[in-house]
Amino acid sequence: MTRSDLVDALAAQFDQLPHRDAEMVVKTILDSMSEALVRGHRIEIRGFGSFTVNHRPARTGRNPRSGEAVQIPEKRVPHFKPGKALREEVDRAAQAERTMADTQTPLPVAPQPADQPGAD
Repeated sequence: MTRSDLVDALAAQFDQLPHRDAEMVVKTILDSMSEALVRGHRIEIRGFGSFTVNHRPARTGRNPRSGEAVQIPEKRVPHFKPGKALREEVDRAAQAERTMADTQTPLPVAPQPADQPGAD
């Protein structure tokens, strides 16, 4: 799902909300979340998950082409941890897909040629 898909879904669900206002709502939410993460704050949305900022210390890596050692500086990266309800819902959907695939009619198997003499 893209940002514009999210705007379209929001505008479709709320008829009284014009598309332009739905764009503003999505932009405001995402901007607020980004600003909170930049400040190092944690964002928790119950039933969905939490966003945190992880610290990656500086380390020595390797250039894959030359094999030369390269210093990789420390950095802060956003991290998402799904909530229990979201994990369970995704897993339930995946199990339903597997069950549906298992109950599908199997493809016909091509007939095997009869044993040929001398082919041991």
